[in-house]
Amino acid sequence: MVFGDSVRNQTGSARKFQALAAAMLAGAFLTAPAQASETAASSTTFEPTVGQSGKDVVWVPTSQSLVNQMLDLARLTPDDILVDLGSGDGRTVITAAQRGSTARGVEYNPDMVAISRKAAQDAGVTDRATFIHGDIFETDFSDADVLTLFLLPSLNVKLRPTILDMKPGTRVVSNSFAMGDWDADKSINVTEGCSSYCTALLWIVPANVQGTWGLSGQKLELSQMYQKLQGKLIDAGQDTLITDASLDGENIEFKVNGKHYVGKVDGDTMGGMIDGSQVWAAVRESTEVAGGPPKPWFGQ
Repeated sequence: MVFGDSVRNQTGSARKFQALAAAMLAGAFLTAPAQASETAASSTTFEPTVGQSGKDVVWVPTSQSLVNQMLDLARLTPDDILVDLGSGDGRTVITAAQRGSTARGVEYNPDMVAISRKAAQDAGVTDRATFIHGDIFETDFSDADVLTLFLLPSLNVKLRPTILDMKPGTRVVSNSFAMGDWDADKSINVTEGCSSYCTALLWIVPANVQGTWGLSGQKLELSQMYQKLQGKLIDAGQDTLITDASLDGENIEFKVNGKHYVGKVDGDTMGGMIDGSQVWAAVRESTEVAGGPPKPWFGQ
């Protein structure tokens, strides 16, 4: 995979990247080479090297052991479409295809695309593994069920609005680097078969529930920061705070007035069961809360 410019302990990893990038740039010409066409790329003459420079990034491969754990963390199934942003030598895409998934890599370096296609052919998975020569910021990956990446925090944050617009429940897995103030839902460290950049972080794209909802003649006000919720139920002018609120993709859950609400969000409607026995439904009336303008539910 390719990585460029939190877990709270990621500073050391970022510094290692900066040192590597500086070393590479010190030995390179400052003038950028003319971009080679994709058709000119040759997997027979090009040999990728760790730390080679790219458009925004340098290339460092993800260890195969971490690739395996990233796909496990994403709960990848044969029914899923996986997209790998900055797919490098193609190992994540190929591994996903070997598990039966439809997988696609987006890679800016045409030589790496050629290397990846040859590797997919050698692995016998060209029917499920494809590679696109393109820019990750200009390529549509909205069809992905699973999104994988190995990018530095600044690029993750740049991609974040696009990721948050993906369908709720999309699983996003990053090698080592975080998404700014969007906390990961889960993370794991790999200790075997990996010597550096050995942390996988998982995010589940949450549904957007920010706003005021009509609920059986009452008002439900929800304030959202990514997958974290707080709010209150307003009934006849009396406010009651909700508790134990959670949002997992399209699945929402909260408690209020001694009742346990569980349901699913579908755009501007949501509903489910109260205490497992009574049906509830709500319709969003406004994206505003507490009488003021809406705040960015996805953070700053």
